[in-house]
Amino acid sequence: MLGYRFSKYTPPPEKGKSDFDKLLKVFMQLVLITSGNVAEALQWLTEVDRQHKLTNGEYGIGDFIEDLKRKGYITDEGPKGEFKLNAKSEQNLRQSALEEIFGKLKKTRSGEHNTSHSGRGDEQTTERRDYEFGDTLEQLSVTDSLRNAQINHGLDNFMLTEDDLEVMESEFKTQTSTVLMIDISHSMILYGEDRITPAKKVAMALAELITKKYPKDTLDILVFGDDAWQIEIKDLPYLQVGPYHTNTVAGLELAMDILRRRKNSNKQIFMITDGKPTCIKQGIRYYKNAFGLDEKILNKTLTLASQLRKIKIPVTTFMIATDPYLKAFVREFTKANNGNAYYSSLQGLGNLVFEDFKRNRRKNL
Repeated sequence: MLGYRFSKYTPPPEKGKSDFDKLLKVFMQLVLITSGNVAEALQWLTEVDRQHKLTNGEYGIGDFIEDLKRKGYITDEGPKGEFKLNAKSEQNLRQSALEEIFGKLKKTRSGEHNTSHSGRGDEQTTERRDYEFGDTLEQLSVTDSLRNAQINHGLDNFMLTEDDLEVMESEFKTQTSTVLMIDISHSMILYGEDRITPAKKVAMALAELITKKYPKDTLDILVFGDDAWQIEIKDLPYLQVGPYHTNTVAGLELAMDILRRRKNSNKQIFMITDGKPTCIKQGIRYYKNAFGLDEKILNKTLTLASQLRKIKIPVTTFMIATDPYLKAFVREFTKANNGNAYYSSLQGLGNLVFEDFKRNRRKNL
């Protein structure tokens, strides 16, 4: 009889991984969800082990904790004797996020970003051009230069002159300054949906990618709620949502200030948010309205979008919500800025950020 027969799926055992490595992967995920609270993550890990039998009789959670300390992942030398993450764990979190989000995508070329413009760089193309003063010997195309000499002077009277020389064209390398804005308003954890953890993973993966792959680039990260402030890459695992409204204007103003200090000509802003702007600051007072799109707040946000367009700083908005009126706001904002917008599920957020980052690096912004 034709058809399908279903049976219980038993995943294959992880080959080559020690008990410590298997538990470390789960522990790191829990650390991120608990915003760097090691004690809480270990409590969760112990409960998960009790329910799903992660360990065996020979290696338990207590052994795992001792190995974490011995290998430099955590320390119990906090002010009150509590467990804290070490720099090694923060690096591991960023690397894990990079592999999880970008690992299945096609690898990009090593080095800096490519543009469509030719110039003196280190990524060779198939194009050739005449030798110019200042070109190095490494750039010479020996085969093409010898062929030109034979054609121009013949085999009997072989000679090689400057006019015969051809060099291999190389792509001009661009440096890019990126500001990543992360919404930490209360809505990022509303309705039982954790939106902040995927946002942190994307930020860590992007930071690790730029640090390792494009070291001449700059990445600045800021968070925005009622106000906006800059954070360090090492602070990302500890990022938490607060009882804040969404002051998009404050975030954009801080991003503009940061990029104003960057000397690169290519500048861009990535904004990860799940809602509409609901707050602006007037002097020392906050003007707030969480009920629909407030014209006063909206107009100031759109004005900033236009200012960014004039100074050629595009904003790419990653909206992790699908409400129709939110989409209408994003469309209006994107039109004012001439930027890009994506409406993403939490699962697809990382791929979208990576693809847009890679695409923007191949053109002059």
